[in-house]
Amino acid sequence: MTDLDLAEQQLDTAGDPADFDAFFAEESATRPRQAVTLYGTAYRLPESLPLLFTLQMERVQHSSSADDVRKMLATLYGGDVLDTWADHGMTDRQLGVVLIYSAANIKQPGSCTMARAAELYEQQEAGKAAAPNRAARRTTAKKKGKRGRSSGGRS
Repeated sequence: MTDLDLAEQQLDTAGDPADFDAFFAEESATRPRQAVTLYGTAYRLPESLPLLFTLQMERVQHSSSADDVRKMLATLYGGDVLDTWADHGMTDRQLGVVLIYSAANIKQPGSCTMARAAELYEQQEAGKAAAPNRAARRTTAKKKGKRGRSSGGRS
């Protein structure tokens, strides 16, 4: 009898099938969840980052559709919070800080402060700054006193 046959036999005699619904519900009940208040409304972040959020985050990176952002936020905060937050005057920076804070504190509640999330947002935005174009690099090089190429002959 092979190891595979033995494993199948043990499964057959184990009786009931594995119940992931019950397991995940029990596990979810014991995981800590971060509470957040924004514009007077209290939210409780999920106990782990939803797969749908992760997939939508990839898609939304290159999308300018408000519907994409609405769907992504609904997986974390429920409902149609984008319009509510926009009506309160939320800026794109503030949304970025809230998302960074949320993602970090879903993974590990209490691991990221709002100030740290803002700092991380600023670093992320600084990394998006375009590198100087070719003409700007040439101008900078000339200002630094870069000499022309030598023909190799003696003067």
